[in-house]
Amino acid sequence: MTPVMSPMRTAIIGGLLVAMGSISMALYTPAMPTLVRTFQTDPATIKLTLTVYFAGFSLAQLISGPVSDAFGRRPTTLAFFVIYILGSLICAVTPTVDWLLVGRVLQGIGAAAGVALSRAMVRDQFTGQASAQIMNAIGITLTLGPALSPTLGGLLLTSFGWHSIFIAMVIYGCGLAALVTFALPETLPQRDPSKLQPRTILRNYSILLFDSRFVRPTLVMALSVGGLYTMAAILPFVLVDQVGLTPTQFGMGMLLQSGSFLLGSLIVSRILKHRDARKVVPFGLAAILISGLTMAVVLRVIEPSFLSVMLPVGIWAFGLAFVLPAITTDALAPFPKVAGSASALMGFLQIGAGFAGTLVSALFAEPLTALATLLPLMGLATALIYASGGKSGRKPGTASGVAPAE
Repeated sequence: MTPVMSPMRTAIIGGLLVAMGSISMALYTPAMPTLVRTFQTDPATIKLTLTVYFAGFSLAQLISGPVSDAFGRRPTTLAFFVIYILGSLICAVTPTVDWLLVGRVLQGIGAAAGVALSRAMVRDQFTGQASAQIMNAIGITLTLGPALSPTLGGLLLTSFGWHSIFIAMVIYGCGLAALVTFALPETLPQRDPSKLQPRTILRNYSILLFDSRFVRPTLVMALSVGGLYTMAAILPFVLVDQVGLTPTQFGMGMLLQSGSFLLGSLIVSRILKHRDARKVVPFGLAAILISGLTMAVVLRVIEPSFLSVMLPVGIWAFGLAFVLPAITTDALAPFPKVAGSASALMGFLQIGAGFAGTLVSALFAEPLTALATLLPLMGLATALIYASGGKSGRKPGTASGVAPAE
């Protein structure tokens, strides 16, 4: 298929769509300790606002993918963004923590389409090294939003109160809906409503889950990205409550994580002009493993400080930039006719790993102990899965557009 957008336009729009998910999570993290006091509740309940967001975000991707394969990327994205805007409005005016949880679920559901369908839009038009370069460019674009979000969230909280954070999300959702309406052409070559039949959906997802070409790279990405989501649930309580940062300082401090990812992405963008994207993956996984092992040791033997906590986080983010382009491309490449479903299942497992991480982190009495335990385990599992070489799994299937090879 001839691309309907240039690689640059695809990367910019894709980056803005993907950023909705992480911005909606990161923008309000500086306010989490404040929300504990505002609603006279405990940290575990406020952490639950992240957990339910992850739940809606991950489960909704399993719906948005097949819907987009059936009716197109553009109308599906618009429909889900309306849900996001509604959820943001509820969060902005909520009188109780219960309604905050409802709004966060709706935000997660609405934001799901941005992640799932942006990758599908890339797969609709590009494969191979071209796809990897666009995925890396999306990563660079994506970095700008989450990099600034904690800082902006801290400033909004200090200047106008926590309600303003969710009002900013309403404005952002409306802006993206306008972008999709006026600037995004349909990338799906052919709509097929039959792909919404329950038996077809289950069959395609089943084949993907048992195809090692999909499972191995997807699990590598799920654990590496899920690690960052797990950190997002833990770091506010470590850096604000234990280290003693103010919400604004916390937001500024999180620039180290996003800046590390941006630096890694810029380095990878230069490397990809001369070398295959797969060649840089082991370097990224090594950095993630080093990050996890550093947390396991350093956070247990010295008093927590900004640098002792955030330097390993920055190393993880830097390594992730080397992993994502090739891993994402490899997972989607064999499945052109169900790219929406494949991207959705990838996103479900990716956010599901973060969801599981936030759930397990709540079981620890001390946030610092959770950080020093969960992240090393996730980093080690990521490296082991990649090193396994994808030897497990049955032979590729061929049902409903799941191609055996490309």
